[in-house]
Amino acid sequence: MILPPATLGMLGGGQLGRFFVSAAHEMGYKVWVLDPDANSPAGLIADHHIVAAYDDYSALDELANGCAAVTTEFENVPASTLDYLVKFVPVHPSASAVAVCQNRVAEKTFLADNDLPHGPFAVIRHDENLRDADEALFPAVLKVARFGYDGKGQARVANRDEALHAFHQFGGESCVLEKMLKLDSEMSVVLARDEAGNVRCFPPGENSHRHGILDVTIMPARIEPVLAERAREVAQTIAERLDYVGTLGVEFFVCGGQLFVNEMAPRPHNSGHHTIDACVTSQYEQQVKALCGLPLGEPRAHSAAVMVNLLGELWYDADGNYREPDWSVLQAVPNLRVHLYAKHHARPGRKMGHFTVIGADASEVLATALQARAAIGIRDDAH
Repeated sequence: MILPPATLGMLGGGQLGRFFVSAAHEMGYKVWVLDPDANSPAGLIADHHIVAAYDDYSALDELANGCAAVTTEFENVPASTLDYLVKFVPVHPSASAVAVCQNRVAEKTFLADNDLPHGPFAVIRHDENLRDADEALFPAVLKVARFGYDGKGQARVANRDEALHAFHQFGGESCVLEKMLKLDSEMSVVLARDEAGNVRCFPPGENSHRHGILDVTIMPARIEPVLAERAREVAQTIAERLDYVGTLGVEFFVCGGQLFVNEMAPRPHNSGHHTIDACVTSQYEQQVKALCGLPLGEPRAHSAAVMVNLLGELWYDADGNYREPDWSVLQAVPNLRVHLYAKHHARPGRKMGHFTVIGADASEVLATALQARAAIGIRDDAH
């Protein structure tokens, strides 16, 4: 076990890292953050912020020398960085697990090789792959294999010609062509797994998106219990097959009463933010516990919860002028907690914060959250 007041290392300085730092501090640990952004949200509250690139080996040496263990909040940290650090200090999750999750080709291949539920797909590396792709895959979504998230690096394509055009727009980067499924809903399971193989799953959350970015998470998800249990089983199997240690998020599509894995996130997940306010142990506390070899906490929800993301467009009026949102609107709502990330600059589509409403009655919690969402200015213009 790594016990307080040890120093932990975090690769990545975004809001997920910021919540990790807060959880670690409450548990008595110190945290060093490595992130190239001098204004990174996690770096602002860390005990030490190393402002450097993820492949700066002198900075990695400093991190390894100063920390008892290292984790990440950002799946696009190079796997080679994790491979380097593990020579000197414990690193969780492993480079091999992160490498699968950070590349859609590797991810889809992993799902297929392990007989885990996934939608029809084709790996696209050359124009010929698209010309040879099964016509039944269309309409589809073409996704770049690396660095695509929150709707970035994706294009909906109705046919082969549109797919070729999108592939060229992506610079011919390796892609995955995924058949567009008719969705009943979207959901996710966040879990924690320790080195001994113990797994603790949080209750599944139901997710809705705007413009490809998570908008609302409802917990518990409004699905049949048998489907919720199946989602937990699949997520646990993924963690076991990856020999994963840490907090893992698994996103699912629900189609015709069946589950299909959409993607895996080798870190805490946006849809797990509500665990801070609604569960006995948060996903960030679990990340600290798994990293340090502590017994995993109880993931049970003590309240129903609805989480709503606050994106950068809320910081601008109808004429495009910058202004702070009227937070008094949210602060007046009982059982609502606002979490702002202290990001340096607001821009449309950027996750700047979130709020969570909790309570005993799930339907009342949802109604309150949607009223607060509308009151702060989030429009249902498009999804």
